Amino acid sequence: MQVYGVGIIGCGNISTAYLNLAPLFNYIEIRAVADLNMETAQDRAQEFGVRADTVEGLLAADDIDIILNLTIPAAHFSVTTSILENGKHAYSEKPFVLTLEEAETLRKMAQERNLRIGSAPDTFLGGAHQAARAAIDSGEVGEIIGGTCHVMSHGMESWHPNPDFFFQPGGGPILDLGPYYISNLVQLIGPVKAVTAMASASFAEREIGNGPRLGEMVPVEIPTNVHALLEFENGALITFGASWDVWAHRHDNMELYGTSGSLFIPDPNFFGGEVLMSMAQGEITQVPDNNHPFSVANGSDGSGVHRANYRCAGLAEMAQAIQENRPHRCSLEMATHVVEVMTSILASAQDRGWASMTTTCDQPSWLGPEQAVQLMR
Repeated sequence: MQVYGVGIIGCGNISTAYLNLAPLFNYIEIRAVADLNMETAQDRAQEFGVRADTVEGLLAADDIDIILNLTIPAAHFSVTTSILENGKHAYSEKPFVLTLEEAETLRKMAQERNLRIGSAPDTFLGGAHQAARAAIDSGEVGEIIGGTCHVMSHGMESWHPNPDFFFQPGGGPILDLGPYYISNLVQLIGPVKAVTAMASASFAEREIGNGPRLGEMVPVEIPTNVHALLEFENGALITFGASWDVWAHRHDNMELYGTSGSLFIPDPNFFGGEVLMSMAQGEITQVPDNNHPFSVANGSDGSGVHRANYRCAGLAEMAQAIQENRPHRCSLEMATHVVEVMTSILASAQDRGWASMTTTCDQPSWLGPEQAVQLMR
């Protein structure tokens, strides 16, 4: 088994999750980190026992095969371009890019250089979501014909010390949280055919509630309250609400309605949780996860709730796929399609019209318990 050397560009909050969790996985080893602020890179390197490097040095490093792009969304395209130009595979945090034109440019570059591009989210590989996928694939609830998704809160400013980018172009609940929901829908029922939406921004400013900038006001430059309708290629119609203008609600994160039953799926921002199924007779039962390793709680979220967190699974699976010369699950094609869905939702809300998709993708292959175990040390 080959182990691929991994470097990180961007040492912000999310980098700690990857650095903490990478040792759980085969095929990858994080060896170095870089940031525009060298002091930030040095602090992170010291914390996790890896090498601190300049961005240029990391791009040229001989011991690095894959670079993990953890920069802000607006920088994803330029940084991934540099990664490919330096002959290395790229794996990006979400959203992969902000336009289809950027995605196509990167696709051509990767193809010409025989390099891979992968992208978060990889939470859809979690045990809960793979259990839901198995239930759908086996026909337990019939054909999926409809559903609802809701991701609603009052935004990131209460906990994030520097939330500015969440409220600038490239941020917002659709581009920040939408990838989890739309990626999971695509892996469960297939690609999207068309979308329509409406949107608004209910608050002109947000007050930072944590850190050294406590009380500072941040201007809101993007829609923060978005409601969309997604038509899938299989004919299913899904209502999707994504809002940072909500103090409280009682909507489930994701429900899918089939011709013979319904599935209740936990938050796709996390790997685990309880999947419930209700058949035509109305009895609600739990869908077994068959001891999927990505269902096991291994930490707590910001609210102290025990969660299964296996970020790096998609990165490790891409490294395995490179070695086995097969498609990887967190693929460029899927990430591009999700970007088109999200940007089309925002464009439709602005134009008050329908948008038909110009991209499509294959559903990623089911990742069963045995396959997941192979990814883990």
